[in-house]
Amino acid sequence: MRTSLAMPDIGLGTSGHEGDEGTKRSVTAALDVGYRHVDTAQMYGNERAVGEAIAESPVDRDDVVLATKIHPDNLGYDDATRTARESLDRLGVDAVDLLYVHWPHSAYDPEETLRAMDDLRDEGVTDHVGLSNFTPDLLAEARDLLESPVAAHQVECHPLLPQAELRADARDHGHALVGYSPLGRGKALDDPLLSDIAEKHDTTTAAVCLAWAFDREALVPIPKGSGDHVRANYEARELRLDDEDLDRIEAYDRRERFIDPDAAAWNR
Repeated sequence: MRTSLAMPDIGLGTSGHEGDEGTKRSVTAALDVGYRHVDTAQMYGNERAVGEAIAESPVDRDDVVLATKIHPDNLGYDDATRTARESLDRLGVDAVDLLYVHWPHSAYDPEETLRAMDDLRDEGVTDHVGLSNFTPDLLAEARDLLESPVAAHQVECHPLLPQAELRADARDHGHALVGYSPLGRGKALDDPLLSDIAEKHDTTTAAVCLAWAFDREALVPIPKGSGDHVRANYEARELRLDDEDLDRIEAYDRRERFIDPDAAAWNR
């Protein structure tokens, strides 16, 4: 068991990858380039492909932070404990480094679900417990109920949805804020301000979005990528935005959430 979670500064998101072979290619490419964090979920239907890619990689399993998430429909105590073990079977591992509550709705019951997460950690199914798509109030409630520390909170986060309150919460409570869709599902790539900053640095808008994330304390972006994008996203770690760029993004009046289901906690 990892006693502490050293979260790499970038991870590979695997939501929406097309087919097992496409998933395996992307995970393999990411590990070859240098990624050491791979994120999947029961909901994505690709845990087996992710596990196979990690197993076949020359990168040592102990060097990879592997995360998965329990489906919202499986968050009752019995379903959570059963399906978490099923995830291990599909991934082909004895334990995951990080196990999330995926969305706090459907079968989510704070006391029952979080007791399951504590038990799964105690039993060695996961080294660390994470939460995903929680509001500040739900995070506070979860911290009160959990015996395990919250190692990470995963939410949509990018320059058009900077999540300042949740980033501050992460800093204050010592966990990572893991940002999915750090390119705004691709829709931030046509944004005029971000495009202007990219032109200034002779780079891509995607690199600007990721560089913004790398500059934020405790924020870990997990872009989905395939083909050449896997390497390009990783190499965005070398870009440094200046104070003027960061101030313009901070003052920008466009704010947009791209993943916004009706059942999300912030809509209730």
